[in-house]
Amino acid sequence: MPTSPSGKLTLDQLSNLATKGEIDTVVMAMPDMQGRLVGKRMQASYFLDTAVHETHACNYLLTVDTDMEPVPGYKAASWSDGYGDFVLKPDMGTLRRLPWLPGTALVLCDTLDHHGDDVPHAPRAILKKQLKRLARKKMKANTASELEFYLFDDSYEAAYEKNFRGLKTASSYIQDYHVFGTSKEEGIMRAIRNGLEGAGIPVENSKGEWGPGQEEINIRYAEALEMADRHTILKNGIKEIAHLHGKAITFMAKWNYAQAGSSCHIHMSLWDEANKKAHFHDPKSKIHGLSEIGQQFLAGQIRHAREITYFLAPYINSYKRFVNGTFAPTNIVWSNDNRTAGFRLCGHGKSLRVECRIGGADLNPYLAYAGLIAAGLEGIEKKLKLEPEFKGDAYVGEGVPLLAKSLRDALTDLEKSDTLRAVLGEDVVEHYLHTGRWEQLEYDRRVTDWEVLRGFERG
Repeated sequence: MPTSPSGKLTLDQLSNLATKGEIDTVVMAMPDMQGRLVGKRMQASYFLDTAVHETHACNYLLTVDTDMEPVPGYKAASWSDGYGDFVLKPDMGTLRRLPWLPGTALVLCDTLDHHGDDVPHAPRAILKKQLKRLARKKMKANTASELEFYLFDDSYEAAYEKNFRGLKTASSYIQDYHVFGTSKEEGIMRAIRNGLEGAGIPVENSKGEWGPGQEEINIRYAEALEMADRHTILKNGIKEIAHLHGKAITFMAKWNYAQAGSSCHIHMSLWDEANKKAHFHDPKSKIHGLSEIGQQFLAGQIRHAREITYFLAPYINSYKRFVNGTFAPTNIVWSNDNRTAGFRLCGHGKSLRVECRIGGADLNPYLAYAGLIAAGLEGIEKKLKLEPEFKGDAYVGEGVPLLAKSLRDALTDLEKSDTLRAVLGEDVVEHYLHTGRWEQLEYDRRVTDWEVLRGFERG
């Protein structure tokens, strides 16, 4: 039985494919705090018989750092509480085949407690809470992520053995929009595009970006939860496909001091789903056709930009990307079709939307979308007035409000945010503050190669 037109699977289709021996493995996974997929590989027969209802996983998965180190000090889970289980409940609307892994399907799971309620600090739950706020206003958010990454000729294993030094990027020169340059990488990029398409993630295009070996992939916009799921599966899938081709890929915001950073530009608009109405478009508006609701939404994002920066730039490395004159923003202004601004108005008519250019490729889409929606909704609910458009080069503009320059600064802004504490939840904000502080602590106590180079002999 073929898959559905979207590339996803129904439960009946999975059952038929399993019976025919075409699928034998079902990956049950949840997004963790870093935006990675964590979970289990189920034998298809067991999934269909039992795990289709739920499975369990250790609740430490939402209290570990990037190294999977159990971090002390969380309220939600700890050694003193015994690190119990929570429930992974499959969202069958996400079930799909993974063409690049033989005999394998994937389903994303919601993270629930033993009463059947969402674990509040789970990334998917955080986004769903903000989408419910939108739904009460009879609105939905359409979003799209533009993801950039670097492609290397080295495998992940070879890169590790080299201590991630002296790596060979897939190109030796900048290949932004460069067709011949990217033709040399088309073997793997075609496999990525077709693989994602086959997994029910509609691809628009891929292109070269502003660094040697840097790529961008764009997929079709969707409702925010669907898009966050696509984003997460895309990142995991691209890494898996690269590995199968003996290549490595990084989504670090700034993998090399001398090269362009990798961004995740987030496009967002609000819609009235029942009437198919684009809430951001008003042909009578003198502000580039942006409606009053659109102006208020953007005004909220600008007012609360520093408070949500942590959700757009969650690591020490994230802030290395914010450099003037690199197409990464350093400011909090909006402008029409201006890539020097933190927020860019783009599109026209029903496609009019706001592009947030602040986020790096290392962000967690559920948290980033939730933060942007929460900030925008505050603008609507408080009827904030949009400040005048910035025109010109925002990197050199006088009096331009600036983004946080470090993770430490971003955490301070989040800590002070009464707005986010109110709409995300006090415990949720404290949970992620603890996550960020641990990241900062881990960095602060390390001796870096830069320090040794500067101080070993010369100091």
